[in-house]
Amino acid sequence: MHQKGAIQIIEWEDLDKRKFYSLGVFMTLTTRATVYPASLIRTLLQVQKGKALYSGTFDAFCKILRAEGVRGLYRGFMVNTFTLISGQAYITTYELVREYVSQYSPSNTVKSVVAGGAASLVAQTITVPIDVVSQQLMMQGQGEHLTRFKAKPKRMLATTKRRLTFGQSRDITVQIFAADGFRGFYRGYVASLLTYIPNSALWWPFYHFYAEQLSLLAPSECPHLILQALAGPMAAATASTITNPMDVVRARVQVEGRSSVVETFKQLLAEEGVWGLTKGLSARIISSTHTSVLIVVGYETLKRLSLRAELVESRHW
Repeated sequence: MHQKGAIQIIEWEDLDKRKFYSLGVFMTLTTRATVYPASLIRTLLQVQKGKALYSGTFDAFCKILRAEGVRGLYRGFMVNTFTLISGQAYITTYELVREYVSQYSPSNTVKSVVAGGAASLVAQTITVPIDVVSQQLMMQGQGEHLTRFKAKPKRMLATTKRRLTFGQSRDITVQIFAADGFRGFYRGYVASLLTYIPNSALWWPFYHFYAEQLSLLAPSECPHLILQALAGPMAAATASTITNPMDVVRARVQVEGRSSVVETFKQLLAEEGVWGLTKGLSARIISSTHTSVLIVVGYETLKRLSLRAELVESRHW
C-alpha cells in the first residue's frame, strides 16, 4: 500500500520523449477545442463597455448560440490551433527549466515558480500574434462594433447568413499589418506577460500544494490522479482570481488597439471602477478550472504513458 502524501512527481529525465511529444499534440488540441467557447465569451465580456451586449457568461452563451449557432462559439478557432506550437514549447520549457533549477534548489515551490514563469514567457512570445488575430475574429458578429478591424463576410448561396471562412483570417491579418505593421501582431505583449507569467508561476506551486494537502486528507488507497484532478482547478481558480485585473487590461489593449497598459488600466478604473477589474472573471474561472481538469488528467496521464519502460511499475496512479 502506498504511503499517504507521497505523490511522486514524474520528472523530465523519467520520460520517453518520442511518446511524450506524439501524445502531447493530441492532448493539447483536444483541450483547446473543449475550452475555446469559454475563452471567446470571456474576451467579449472583457472588451464590452459595461453590460452593453451581455449581462454575464450565461447570457452571452445563449445570445451567441441563438444568433450564430455553435459556429459562433468557435469564431477564430482555426487560427487558434496554431497555438499547438506554443503548447509544446511551454511543456518543454517548463520541464527543462525545472530540471535545471533542481541543480540549485531542492524546493518544489522554487522549481515550480521559476519553471512556470519561464515557460509562460516562451509560450507567450509565440502565442501573442496568434491571439491578436484570433481575438479579432472572436469579435466579428455581435461584437464587431467594438473592434477596429472588420472581416469581409462571404455569403452562402440561397441564404443571408454569414459564414466564417479562412479568408476572413487573411483579411484580418492584412488589415492589422496595414494599420500597425509587424508591431501590431505584438500589441498587448507586455500586458500578456504581466498576466500569464504570474498566472503560470502561481498555478504550478498552488497545484502541487493542493495536491499534497489533499493526499494527506484522502485514504491511502485513493488514486493520485483523482487528487491531482481536484488540485488543478483549485489552483486555477486561485491564480485566475489574482491575475484577472491584468487579463482585462490585456484583452482591451489587444482588441481596441491601445498602446499603453497604464493608460488602459486608468481608463478602466475611471469608467467602470474597481468592479471593472473583475469583468469576465466567472467565464475565466469556468474556462481555467475546466481546462485545468483536462490538462492535469491529460498531462499526468501523458507523463505516465510516456515513462521509460524500466520506471512504469514504480509510479502509482
